[in-house]
Amino acid sequence: MTLDREQVLRSAAALLTHKSTATMDEVAKAAGIGRATLHRHFAGRDALVKALEDLGIQEFEAALDAARLDEDTSEEGLRRLIAAVEPSAGLLSFLVNENQLFEGDVNEGWNRADARVSAFFRRGQERGEFRIDLTPAWLTEALYGLVGTGAWAVQAGRVAAQDFQHMIVELLLGGARRSVEP
Repeated sequence: MTLDREQVLRSAAALLTHKSTATMDEVAKAAGIGRATLHRHFAGRDALVKALEDLGIQEFEAALDAARLDEDTSEEGLRRLIAAVEPSAGLLSFLVNENQLFEGDVNEGWNRADARVSAFFRRGQERGEFRIDLTPAWLTEALYGLVGTGAWAVQAGRVAAQDFQHMIVELLLGGARRSVEP
């Protein structure tokens, strides 16, 4: 029987986004495979997390592409981005938290994604749609924080899943939107 690596990664992601401290035994069980099989493909938790990171970056970059951030207004682009990233929000939140445990090498994919999101906020500032007293880097981090927190709140049942997009967009725009003074 051939191991479906993507299915194993998706099973691991589903488990780890709900229980970030899950053991490799628990990951194997969730994926429907033995621990030895899991270890043949992922030498340990670090190798598994690195593979999940690649998957998460791939999904985030796909969400950025789908959002068409340089079309329409910045607000419309942000709404499309939140909608596109929602299915991967739990995985991305897990990866952000997990990556804080690693020192040293940063996957270049995160740098590419950060650059794209920061450029989006910078364009919004240049168009007069976003406040200029908040740096694009800070707005990027605020977006990541809201997506991650929103994912955890939905998973914990504190927030209804159908409210995820609305709450993130409205809170971020409420703080980022440039108000015109009379």
